[in-house]
Amino acid sequence: MSNKDAHILLVDDSAFMRNVLKNILEKEGYKNVDEAGNGKEALEKIKAKKPDLMLLDVIMPEMGGIDVIKKLGKEHKIIVVSAVGQDKVVEEAKEHGAVGYIIKPFDNNQVVEEVKKILA
Repeated sequence: MSNKDAHILLVDDSAFMRNVLKNILEKEGYKNVDEAGNGKEALEKIKAKKPDLMLLDVIMPEMGGIDVIKKLGKEHKIIVVSAVGQDKVVEEAKEHGAVGYIIKPFDNNQVVEEVKKILA
């Protein structure tokens, strides 16, 4: 499987933000990009589709990103994408299994480089 065939799940309560990320990834050639609007929906999609990588927001209704990471443990590749850039939140996310962290607003190249690095 080439990295471009990887299944990527975008989890953010903002449809606009999911669309921005999806456009960045599709422009880069990633074909299999799925979306979820909150943590609970993400867990259902993870169970059903087993994504290779997840880009996950921290602050969402119903279930936030940190709770999703805690539930999944370290068996999934997760990049946290959040406007919350506090060191404590970054550390907590990484401590529970996140492998990357992108702070909003982000540079498109930063997203592409982080995804490539983790899928390599």
